[in-house]
Amino acid sequence: GLFGVPELSCPEGFQEAQDRALQESEQLVQKACSTPPGPETVMIFDQLSDSLCRVADLADFVKVAHPDFAFREAAEEACRNIGTMVERLNTDVELCQSLRRLLADETVMSSLDAETRRVAELFMFDFEISGIHLDEEKRKKAVDLNVRILDLCNEFLIGTHIPNKIDKHVLPEHIRYNFTAEGNYLRVAGLHADCPDDLVREAAYKIFLHSNAQQLARLEELLASRNSLAQLVGYDTFAHRALQGTMAKNPETVRQFLEKLSEQLSKRTQKDFEMMTKMKMKLNPHNSMLMPWDHPYYSGVLRAERYNIDPGLYCPFFSLGACMEGLNSLFSQLLGISLYAEQTKRGEIWSEDVRKLAVVHETEGLLGYIYCDFFQRPDKPHQDCHFTVRGGRLKEDGEYQLPVVVLMLSLPNSARGAPTLLSPGMMENLFHEMGHAMHSMLGRTRYQHVTGTRCATDFAEVPSILMEYFANDYRVVNQFARHYKTGQPLPKNMVSRLCESKKVCAAADMQLQVFYAVLDQIYHGKHPLKKSTTEILKETQEKVYGLPYVHNTAWQLRFSHLVGYGAKYYSYLMSRAVASMVWKQCFAQNPFDRAMGERYRREMLAHGGAKEPMLMVQGMLQKSPSVEDFVDALVSDLDHDFETFIMDS
Repeated sequence: GLFGVPELSCPEGFQEAQDRALQESEQLVQKACSTPPGPETVMIFDQLSDSLCRVADLADFVKVAHPDFAFREAAEEACRNIGTMVERLNTDVELCQSLRRLLADETVMSSLDAETRRVAELFMFDFEISGIHLDEEKRKKAVDLNVRILDLCNEFLIGTHIPNKIDKHVLPEHIRYNFTAEGNYLRVAGLHADCPDDLVREAAYKIFLHSNAQQLARLEELLASRNSLAQLVGYDTFAHRALQGTMAKNPETVRQFLEKLSEQLSKRTQKDFEMMTKMKMKLNPHNSMLMPWDHPYYSGVLRAERYNIDPGLYCPFFSLGACMEGLNSLFSQLLGISLYAEQTKRGEIWSEDVRKLAVVHETEGLLGYIYCDFFQRPDKPHQDCHFTVRGGRLKEDGEYQLPVVVLMLSLPNSARGAPTLLSPGMMENLFHEMGHAMHSMLGRTRYQHVTGTRCATDFAEVPSILMEYFANDYRVVNQFARHYKTGQPLPKNMVSRLCESKKVCAAADMQLQVFYAVLDQIYHGKHPLKKSTTEILKETQEKVYGLPYVHNTAWQLRFSHLVGYGAKYYSYLMSRAVASMVWKQCFAQNPFDRAMGERYRREMLAHGGAKEPMLMVQGMLQKSPSVEDFVDALVSDLDHDFETFIMDS
């Protein structure tokens, strides 16, 4: 069966697994309600969470990645049913009372260790944001709102990817071949951001981002429902609710962070836009005004012109085997961890090119398993991501339940006899996702509810982004980057050029991220919104980003992160700031420093979500960083490295 779960040898097995989890959870609810307040209460709650998550997490992965439609459909159904059960439990008054009795008993609470106390408080928080403290009528309203929000999220997400069609006669004949023809229509499925023809990019931008009444109605209802739910359970706005327990803690801190960052970036962003405008004038003298569809293209042209970084020059040095060796060597030196390929049993994997790795510590033994689903296949989503399939926890019998994760990439299938070659971007993504996997393996908490990456969103990206700094360091790359035919190492100046090229127009790129984050905060801020979502987009784009809004477009309707990162899009920037500080202070001098690796494990990875995120950052940096420190860390990363500059000159 899939992942070694015997029932899952066929799609029907999901029904069986789900029924068993629901049955188990009924028994655990009764047990929780009849157990006197004590550490066992938290243990039972965690078992309850585990029995539901073991099915829901696995199904979450299968519903997007399994090649067989029947499996995907069965997994989708299981997700829905378990989700409904979770909503029901979050509003179960009797179950909540058993936890409340524990939290109210000061003698028992003071005898619990910090991790158990925090987990009890986190479970209570789940009850409260579901409106447990409300009367029955309002509680029912909270459940209905939660269900509606789930449906709207799914519908909105599908809508963000749907292509737009246009009568082919509207477009000049010489550019029509860039789009898929369907009878008299052309299908526009993306922004064609890399196309050298300005007209193609302009057409794609205006057509793909054209406003759509249905999608607009979904977004407006989603934002209004989130706001109603937040207010119903006692928060000013949805952002206030979403930011509880994060590093930022509240929307005011996020606003301060984004405003200060924007202020620090403004001169550099202006400079970047001027460089892009000059390049556009050079290549297209008739139309030199910089537009939103120009930014990704001309920043790429500038990068390539200044630093000759054609991926084709780099790929031969980054075979998949060499990159995996590099990761193995880095983890072994930093953390005493090795990756071993494991034989899989029949039916355990969903595609024959999936590889299973055992993660083994030199003294602690087996820590968990990583399934590597690295290659493209039809119907597989084109996104790189990390899935928790089973969380780690200390079981009742004293054994540790080993974590299981999947890393999903979209690497091209290699030609026969040749190894899979990665572009520098793919190599960096592999390191990024491995950062998440190590967090899952080393976040060995007692409770499954806070294991590994189950932590605040603005902290969860720190371990993965930190790995990007390792992937861009010559000392690390030099350990594994070898030409697959000649064995020649990747020359140092090629690595330096690659790193420096990433700083070209990096301020404008970051400013774009600030704009997305600000937009997300406004949408999830005070309601009713002062204007329509499109008017807010126009105003924010011109004020924060600086490139003109294009009439009749509605980019927000393609902003898929509003679903999973509602009110938390800033997390990428804040996590990058922390990762940058950790890199500079702890690893820049020596990326293989074992003592630092151990400190990193002890202070940041080991706790999963069982410790307040800011306390973990303080433990690692040995100081409490301010908003200004975060901004300085991000901005200082944009400075060019003088040595490389001289070498290249």
